Amino acid sequence: MKFKIDENLPVELAQLLNQCKHKALTVLDQNLQGSDDPEIIKICLQEGRILITLDKGFADIRNYPPL
Repeated sequence: MKFKIDENLPVELAQLLNQCKHKALTVLDQNLQGSDDPEIIKICLQEGRILITLDKGFADIRNYPPL
């Protein structure tokens, strides 16, 4: 599976997922720190990645409906 780890989580999470044969990148890997939520979601969708975050704003299904 492909994941993107948000900047509010430790980069070690991406390392752990990669060790488990997943493909994980961090927001920091792509110099996206400080980007707006819609930009992060847009990039995740383009890359086919699942976002792992602690940002409660992404839980609002009116703005980010489940696919």
